[in-house]
Amino acid sequence: MNRPRVLVTGATGFVGGAVLPLLRSAGAHVRVLAHRRSVAPGSYAEVVDGDLTDPATLRGVCRDVDTVLHLASYIGKEEERCVAVNVEGTRHLVEEAERAGVAKFVQLSTAAVYGNGPLRELREGGVEPRPVSPTSRSRLRGEQFVLRAGGAVLRPYLVYGTGDRWVLPALLRVVRALRSGLPERGAAMLSLTEVGDLAASLAHMAVSTPPRRAAGVFHACPSRPVSLRELVVGAHRHLGFTLVAGDQSFESARGELVRAGCDAHLLDLFGIDHWFVATRLATVVGRAPETGLSTGLAAHAAWYREQLPLL
Repeated sequence: MNRPRVLVTGATGFVGGAVLPLLRSAGAHVRVLAHRRSVAPGSYAEVVDGDLTDPATLRGVCRDVDTVLHLASYIGKEEERCVAVNVEGTRHLVEEAERAGVAKFVQLSTAAVYGNGPLRELREGGVEPRPVSPTSRSRLRGEQFVLRAGGAVLRPYLVYGTGDRWVLPALLRVVRALRSGLPERGAAMLSLTEVGDLAASLAHMAVSTPPRRAAGVFHACPSRPVSLRELVVGAHRHLGFTLVAGDQSFESARGELVRAGCDAHLLDLFGIDHWFVATRLATVVGRAPETGLSTGLAAHAAWYREQLPLL
């Protein structure tokens, strides 16, 4: 049996770092698209240089590849950069994959494309996406090129674990600011995905899922959501976060965040229901993320305790 040949973008990123060892363990021939960050060639089968924003540099990168695993994205508030990387960059890569006859294209996106919510027990196709940030708007637009080409798009919500520079650092800012209590008793239900679990789903889809089944949108979240209060208690127990006591209204909490100099949008992320159902991923791929919060936080506690003071 021939080894599956996989081109990976975003290999040096948060999720990419967890995916690559799994691809190697599965016997895949891994070709890494490198841009700016140095990549040690000995760590992978192949390293090729290329820039998603410059289609001329992508010529030939998909040659002799079975699957493109597109993990690269720009996360930030610069609209122009978001469009250049997440929209046009994805378009350029899809076009190059089609030119090379790649059988399967798998993209990592985000459930943030659905907007602020509330979203409860949401299945794929349950509502129209209504993204509110430059990042999520551009990632939704980029998805369309993948879907039109018959590829797969995986949408986790909040992803945590070793390498996380966004989710739990943001939660830390929130709990430090909310001195009067969590909004609405911390009852918001959230889908949190441990990075290793997400990586396993991506690797399985890239290597083992037939192309005809690796198509469409897939939520990539555990079956059981956690409440904001459960998340705060878990972060306190495993990572030493402040344990927020008391209760206040959503608007009161928003005002407290703003007075503390925090982005009020963080309350939309953590304080409103964002609960997604991943039945389709479990059915089609044969697995969906299932690591519980306590287990996941414990597994990554040492990294967080070392890194959070530096973030």
